[in-house]
Amino acid sequence: MQSAPDSPAILSSAPSGDLEKQEKTEELQRAFSLFNQVSAELTQAYATLQQKAASLTEELAIANGELRRQYLEKEALSERLALLLNALPAGVVVLDGKARVTEANPVARAFLGEQLEGEHWGEIASASLEPAVTPGEWQLGDKRLSLAESPLDSSGGKLLLLHDISAAHQMKSELERNQRLVAMGEMAASLAHQLRTPLATALLYAGNLGNPDLAAAARTRFADKALAQLRRLERLIQDVLLFARGESIGRDVIAIADLLQEAAQTLEPLLKTIDASLVVANSAGDEKIIGGRKALFGALVSLLENALQVTPQGGVISLAARLKPDSAEISVTDQGPGIAPELQSRIFEPFFTTRSQGTGLGLSIALGIARAHGGSLEVHSVPGAGASFILGLPMRSGSL
Repeated sequence: MQSAPDSPAILSSAPSGDLEKQEKTEELQRAFSLFNQVSAELTQAYATLQQKAASLTEELAIANGELRRQYLEKEALSERLALLLNALPAGVVVLDGKARVTEANPVARAFLGEQLEGEHWGEIASASLEPAVTPGEWQLGDKRLSLAESPLDSSGGKLLLLHDISAAHQMKSELERNQRLVAMGEMAASLAHQLRTPLATALLYAGNLGNPDLAAAARTRFADKALAQLRRLERLIQDVLLFARGESIGRDVIAIADLLQEAAQTLEPLLKTIDASLVVANSAGDEKIIGGRKALFGALVSLLENALQVTPQGGVISLAARLKPDSAEISVTDQGPGIAPELQSRIFEPFFTTRSQGTGLGLSIALGIARAHGGSLEVHSVPGAGASFILGLPMRSGSL
């Protein structure tokens, strides 16, 4: 009977254990339920991933097919371009940003040599090409080539196109010669008149020299006049020959300043005869042009002599040079009466002159020299305000 006090404690502990088990069971059930839920979500996510992977695989297959198609198209395009480059009658040279040859077609190799890849274009050009007078044209042995370049990409690469224009150049030369011959035929009658006048005058003076009673002073005067007419006749014949033959253009490197100075020195004695002055203004600096020094000098002196013929006593002639983006301009301006508008279109015609002592060939020859250099000769004049003749000459680019 002494153990009776402990029995209530034993009875109260049993429900507590069951409660704990019940709580653990519920906790396990909740965990299992959460696990089932997460498992279901993972299963669904995995199914979604499988579906997305299948979709991506399909898209990748399509993309691979498209890339392969594009690759095949590019391969076919590259083959066609290669065939076109090989079939082109012009030479094609591809340069990288450092001006080294990366590719060249067979025509370019035939022009410049087989071993071009990796070579610097500047060295190739200096060894094989000689610049012609006409801009953009180059001499390669007995061939005349035109060279055009265009940018290839942002890295500074270039595409060069070399075209053989030897036949066209020959035809141009023959056309110019035929035009001169046609002009010579058209002016044959005028030429006979031009020759007859000084010849008849010289014969008249020479005939007087045969008079035994002629005074010494008169004999000297007649001899001088006859000699002057013969010199005029000689100059006329020289101008006719020069016009018919055409001036041969050289490869001289000419400083513009030197050309102006030489022309000014030549005109200086003639200026004193009418007490005129020559003002030289050179804004071209030390720039140089390439061409025939003798021919250009002759054209410039001819323009200055024309200006001198119309300049009044004590007048001023201006000789100036200036640079434009791709050319140099040399102008001769006088203070004469100017040229009427209806005559400005004719002053470059052979044998057209408004002076009794002129041959009418000076401006025609000067125009021919300008054109032979790839340049131009223009006249700007207002009646009563003088005239300005502008000789335009292309500048030689040194980039190649």
